[in-house]
Amino acid sequence: MTSNEIRFDCRHRGDGGALVIVPRIDGAPLTELIDGFEIAAGMQPAGDAYGGLIPQFFRFGPMQDHFLGRSTNAMGPKTPVLGCECGEWGCWPLMARITATADLVIWDSFEQPHRKTRDYVAFGPFQFDRHQYDDALRALNAAIGSDET
Repeated sequence: MTSNEIRFDCRHRGDGGALVIVPRIDGAPLTELIDGFEIAAGMQPAGDAYGGLIPQFFRFGPMQDHFLGRSTNAMGPKTPVLGCECGEWGCWPLMARITATADLVIWDSFEQPHRKTRDYVAFGPFQFDRHQYDDALRALNAAIGSDET
């Protein structure tokens, strides 16, 4: 299985608003990937439902831990990788199981907890090289850190 590439986009909501983090897989924002999947699967509602995570709105703990599946306030065994487009992650989150080993980080078992009947088996899994993943997390941490000064 070939590795996917991950980056974490950081941008501000609106004019100087809160910092929003959107994972980008193989160059495509995860928000677009999941919208396309849900629309193609005929799910309702679908499209423009998801947004990035906003660390200052919810204390996930360090983003490096969060995106390794060790979030301080995650719900159960899965980790929110996207939130609602409204900015409140719990409103409409995309959850994933994040498994980290010495060589790989895998995102799979995606779930929309407010729609338990939805089937995400065909979405993912995404498999990342651990070194590339750690580099992306370091870049994310630097972007967040420079934002707080």
